[in-house]
Amino acid sequence: MKIGIIGAGNIGGNLTRRLTALGHDVSVANSRGPETLTDLAAETGATPVRVEEAARGAEVVVVTVPLKAVPDLPSGLFDEAAEGVAVIDTGNYYPQRDGRIDAIEDDGLTESRWTAQQIGRTVIKAFNGTYAQHILDRHRPAGAPDRVALPVAGDDEAAKRKVIALVDELGFDAVDAGGLDDSWRQQPATPVYGLAEGTAAVTKALAEASPERPAAHRA
Repeated sequence: MKIGIIGAGNIGGNLTRRLTALGHDVSVANSRGPETLTDLAAETGATPVRVEEAARGAEVVVVTVPLKAVPDLPSGLFDEAAEGVAVIDTGNYYPQRDGRIDAIEDDGLTESRWTAQQIGRTVIKAFNGTYAQHILDRHRPAGAPDRVALPVAGDDEAAKRKVIALVDELGFDAVDAGGLDDSWRQQPATPVYGLAEGTAAVTKALAEASPERPAAHRA
């Protein structure tokens, strides 16, 4: 499958490593340009590209950049993506880094609903509470007793199924966490955020989440 990854930090870099190892055709981009990705490309076989090219022909695009950088993504970014492309949002809102985002703070938008509005395309929220190193070393075969489960939220059911299948291929179970308006359950400071446990524990943690954002995570 052709996959585009926008952002080559810890999550983006390790997804690039795993997805190429699984045989996917991965294009990876960052804000500094493809010439800064030669080491990652040499290590993985991924194709370094400009951000404007990352979604070209892609069936899945992973957007893994700080929230403050989302509005600066190129317009028409997904115009040449494959039909039915699934866009994965791994982002989290950290006011100390991202500045105050009024729509999240005052209007109560979930982080991923806000991201979807910025890019003009619905997204699937996944990998946002995952330790980057776990992408490399906590994957397990299906049915393994210590297999970690990850929450996946989104409104587009076909795209969500595609992402859930990819999560499974990466070696994790997926828990359907509802639509984008439910994705607050997996935002920072919720019980599931950073939880490296199985399906039952992740399902329980999602159910126990409070919609009140802690003061430490507000601007």
